This record gives sequence, structure tokens and C-alpha cells, in this order.
Amino acid sequence: MAKFVNEAKELLEYAGGKENIASVNHCATRMRFVLNDVNNADIEKIKAMKIVKGTFVQAGQFQVIVGNEVSIFYNDFAEAAGIDGVSKEQTKVVTKDNRNFIQRLLANLAEIFAPLIPAIIVGGLILGFRNIIGDIKLIEGGTKTLTEVLQFWSGVYSLLWLIGESIFFFLPVGITWSISKKMGTTQILGIILGITLVSPQLLNAYAFAGTPVDKISVWNFGFAKVQMIGYQAQVIPSILAGFFLAILEKNVRKIVPEYISMIVVPLLSLVPAVLIAHAILGPIGWVIGKGISTVIYSGLTSSFGWLFAALFGFAYAPLVITGLHHMTNVIDLELMARLGGTNLWPMISLSNIAQGSAVVAMIFINRRNEQEKQVSIQAAISCYLGVIEPAMFGINLKYIYPFIAAVTGSAIAAVISINSGVMANSIGVGGLPGILSIKPQFMLAYAFAVLVAIVVPFVLTTILSKANLQLIKSYKKAKA
Repeated sequence: MAKFVNEAKELLEYAGGKENIASVNHCATRMRFVLNDVNNADIEKIKAMKIVKGTFVQAGQFQVIVGNEVSIFYNDFAEAAGIDGVSKEQTKVVTKDNRNFIQRLLANLAEIFAPLIPAIIVGGLILGFRNIIGDIKLIEGGTKTLTEVLQFWSGVYSLLWLIGESIFFFLPVGITWSISKKMGTTQILGIILGITLVSPQLLNAYAFAGTPVDKISVWNFGFAKVQMIGYQAQVIPSILAGFFLAILEKNVRKIVPEYISMIVVPLLSLVPAVLIAHAILGPIGWVIGKGISTVIYSGLTSSFGWLFAALFGFAYAPLVITGLHHMTNVIDLELMARLGGTNLWPMISLSNIAQGSAVVAMIFINRRNEQEKQVSIQAAISCYLGVIEPAMFGINLKYIYPFIAAVTGSAIAAVISINSGVMANSIGVGGLPGILSIKPQFMLAYAFAVLVAIVVPFVLTTILSKANLQLIKSYKKAKA
């Protein structure tokens, strides 16, 4: 029997029935509806459902927060509603007129990186674990690392690098593949384009800065020369190249007769795309990426870095509501490529922890309310493990004051992180396990920032709860 069949039927009824649903799909934690008429949906009853952690409208979509089991719930809902094959592409067609340019840009970025995030997170954890066993001196009175003492860990250290290198050095392959998949073009061509950006025949991107210009190999076409430079771990060049190939292939396919398209379209798409990628788009993307990472890093490490950190720490959770937080994936990856780490991601992880800590305070405050505790405990655990939506939408935004306490604690923790120079190897699990992605020399400072992100929201939520209760009593007394 389906796990959520009853809840699915309830949601279908409260959403206005099948005839009111133009489109529906889901992401990691949310059901995304496009309703023919939002007024036909009983939003208050939807919010009151036990499985629902919250609702909101974004870019023309009515979104229902379900949590980690959303994929199971979606399948049960689709069966209960008799809806088959409702895809994200269909939803985008329905909602495209409701989205402005920035919303469409961010949606595209989110869709490009969504399939890659699990690999990037695994890569961050692997690099962090390698640092623990290979760089932190834990053995023989703090004089040797595990890899120096035990051959087993030395082998593990070497093996893990194979995975870490594959994820980050060859990231352009994943990006160009993901773009081709999103654009509905030939995915193998996207993969091949990505491989040409990281081919061993090219000068490694990490060696480019220290190589004299006259030592860089070129493709000599007689009238022009193109440097043979690789784009390992480079994000912006890969995005530009991937979209160029996809757009070119779509246009070529329009003019090539169907009976020769299998031969002609790949040839006329891939060859020009590879040439343009290396001659024009790669160098342009390199400059753009370097500019972005330089500005962000300079801002965070300047004398006003604390102010930037405070603003970012305070604003990140609200950005999640708007979808603007997806832009941070690009920035983090650019910082990693240029600097070998990112000081932005630790603040994101701290923001998640702060939201979870505010929920823990609500658990303490409502400790005699069993129904509230059940919802809050699940939300807090998810948040501490990096899934923020159930906690934020289901609890903190519902009561407002826990959200205020959380973003305040996040801002303070972010300032501590930046002032301590904390750097992460890469994006990791955005919660308590995130410490594994922090560079070893900054783990202690980051642990202190985590402590602040736990304590401050908890204390503030408790204080604000009492103040809120007093205001309610005063209001009721005045009304009486």
C-alpha cells in the first residue's frame, strides 16, 4: 500500500482537485504546483496537514514543503490524482511568463547544478577526510599523521584522491553534460565538449599562471593561433561553452534535413563549439570567473569583511525563500578553483545550523506539546544534516521570532568565521557534518563559530518567546 495515499488525497482535495492543477513536480523537499486558480485552493487546510511543513508562492508556483520524503509523496500524489508524466519542463512552460529574467537565470543555474550537487558534496567530504588522515598530526604525541604511521591509511589517502580529482578537476564534463540534458540536446556531445576542456593534451589550468606565454602550446591555423589551455575545475567557461553547444545544435537541427541529421548535426555542432570554446568563450569565462572570485574574496578579507559576513549571514536564509541562494554554488566553485578553497560556504553551513538551533529552542519551549514536538524534532534533525526547508518554513517562519533569532545567530557566527579566516576545501554537507569539509587549520575556529550558531539562536528564541507570550497576554487583556 502507498505510504501517503490518504495525505495525497487530502492535498489533492485542498488544492482544488485535479482540474485546478495545471502542472506539478517536486524538488528535494518541495511539491511545486502551478494552479489554474490559487483562490480555489484552501491554503489554510493545506498548512494544517501534518505532513506539510509550510507553503509559499514563488515565480508563479505554489510550493508545499514536505521534507525528505517528498519523492515518495509525489509518486503517491500522482497516482491519487491520476496525473502521469508531469515534468519540470511542463511546469516551466506554464510558469515562464510569470518569471522575470533574474528568476529564469537563477532557475537555470539551479537546474544545471542540482544533478551535480551530490558529487560535489561527496568530493568535499573526501577532501576533508584526506586532510584529517594526511595533514593533521594525531599520532605519536602530535608529531605524525595517520598516513605516516599506518600503510592502510596511506593507501586510503591515495585512493580517495582518485575520486576527489575526478569530481573537481573534471567538473566541466559534468556541467556541459547537465546543460545538454537541461536543454534537451544530445547529451553525449555535451560530455565530449566537457572532455575537450580538460584533456591531458592541454596545459593544466592550475599550471597556467606559472607558465611563460612562449612555453604554452598552440593550435596554429596560419592566420591565427589558439592557446592549448585546459579548464580543469572552471565553472564559467564550462557554462558558456555548454550553452553555446546546445544553442548551436538546436539551430543546426532546424535547417538540416532529417534524413542526414544523425551525421551532419553532431559534426556541425561539436566542431565549431570546441573551437569557439577554446578560442573565445574559455578565455572570456576565465576572466569573468577570476573577477567574481577576486571581488568576493577581497570583500570578505578586507577591513569591511566583517560587515559583508554579517549581511550575508543574516540574509542567506531569506535568500533561500527567493531562490537567489543558488548563485552561491557558482561563487563557491569559482573560489575553490582560484584559491583552493572557499570562505563563503562555511557561512552557509552556519546559517543552516542556526535555523536548526532555533527549532531546538522551539522543541524546548513546546516540550509539553507532543504534536508540535514530533514535527519540530524531524525538522531540526534535517536542518542539522543540511536540509533547511522543513525547519525554516515549517517552524521558524510560522512563528517569525525563531527565524529572527536564527538569522541573528547566523550573522554573528559568520562574522566569527570570516574574522578567523575559516576556509573550506569545498561545498559539503551544510550542517553539523560540515566541519569535515573545513581545512584542518581552521577546524577549531569553525567549531567555535558552530557553537555560537547553536547557542545564540537557542537563547534568543527562548527570550523572544517569552516576550511574544507577554505581548499576546497584553493584547488579550486590552481587548477584554
